[in-house]
Amino acid sequence: MDAAPHYASLLDIAALIAALDLSPVALTERMLKRIAEVNPALNAYLAVTADRALAEAEAARAEIRSGRYRGPLHGVPIAIKDIFHTNGTPSTFGSIAYKDFVAEKDATLVHRLRMAGAVILGRLHLHEGAFGEHHPDLGRCLNPWNKAYWPGGSSSGSGAATAAGLCFASLGTDTGGSIRFPSAANGVTGLKPTWGRTSRAGVFPLADSLDTIGPMARSAADAAAMFDVMAGADPLDPTSLSAPVPAYLAGLDGVLGARGFRLGVDAAYVETGVDSETIAAIRDAIAVFHDLGATIVPVTVPDRTDAVAAQLIITDTESARFHKPVYQADKAKFGPQLAAAMERGLAADPIALAKAYIARDRFKGEMARLFADVDALISPVYPMVGARYDEMEALLSDLPRFLGYTSPFNVSGSPSLTLPCGVARVGMPIGVQLIGPHLSEAALLKAGHAYQQATDWHTRRPTDF
Repeated sequence: MDAAPHYASLLDIAALIAALDLSPVALTERMLKRIAEVNPALNAYLAVTADRALAEAEAARAEIRSGRYRGPLHGVPIAIKDIFHTNGTPSTFGSIAYKDFVAEKDATLVHRLRMAGAVILGRLHLHEGAFGEHHPDLGRCLNPWNKAYWPGGSSSGSGAATAAGLCFASLGTDTGGSIRFPSAANGVTGLKPTWGRTSRAGVFPLADSLDTIGPMARSAADAAAMFDVMAGADPLDPTSLSAPVPAYLAGLDGVLGARGFRLGVDAAYVETGVDSETIAAIRDAIAVFHDLGATIVPVTVPDRTDAVAAQLIITDTESARFHKPVYQADKAKFGPQLAAAMERGLAADPIALAKAYIARDRFKGEMARLFADVDALISPVYPMVGARYDEMEALLSDLPRFLGYTSPFNVSGSPSLTLPCGVARVGMPIGVQLIGPHLSEAALLKAGHAYQQATDWHTRRPTDF
């Protein structure tokens, strides 16, 4: 375990709690104190639910002492992106337009985490409506590695809080890169599942047909422990998949390498337009997988141009469908990025939208064909080492380039595991993706776990916190 308990892995903390060597109450009190000390500098939490967290910790302590241990999340403090409905607690969706919304019941995934005994510390910052940028009235979330750098979006608070030791894992959502960007930017491990693998019931939508929800943690093993609780069909979400759910964490037992794992590598895809440090880090990751016994298979990634364009127009129009009544009632409550998306969505050409859905089906089929020969594709997350906040306006003006390694795989519905794979000269983490066929989360987690047993990038922590 790390010298600083707040930087320990979820599973190490879980072992101490299960052995009665660490009280969930004392741990929660310590985490709340740390949040009070550190969060003002990062703005990762929008709300801290201290009283409820302490009550959950008390209940966990009593249950564990009486022999009713629920599993590795029991008594462990985590946090959720402020996009999930929670009974009795306001859910802002990162916008002042929804700041007074209070749900009557928990989102399915929040309920499942509570039933697993997790202690929920609070609600984490996000881009407004899970799109584009933070609402000006809520301020920016900052990156704990360097506050001049973007912490990723839209799950910015999830990435920053997990990296800075303000929770042991968190929930994020991903429509075009919103788990993968903050995982890479903050040096944490994030799992974007297959579309439909996790329930969306009780979650504010950005784009219903693209949104997916996954864990962000300090390792593949920690993510697996979270995903064991999260994955599976939900009668409240008819789009959730009914496929059997494997035991993700148990499946990591005995994983000592990647023998038999077929890793697809498209050198042109990995290296074209990508900065040299990211290329070098991904080459090193490929070499590690090879040394672990993986078979490196040359592949050609399908052209992503139409898929990126499809993701953009689908996101704008489906988001406009959800926000339209609130937006038209008071446009002044919306920040500039989300408001611009609303205007584009409301004015969208139906023929262009039809082309987008056709392009989505085509790209999904092309990716399925690629995965007939490999178990995963290795990929950058974005084409530069980090992104400074003062560069974001220029980057967001070229969304096809910026989203080119993430949004196509929302279009295809493909799962992706983001792993830290290096640290740049400027001191910022570098991330890499393993993208797999539908419902391959278990294989991705096994490969990621093998990689993290052979490397220590996932154990690096920000130095200022």
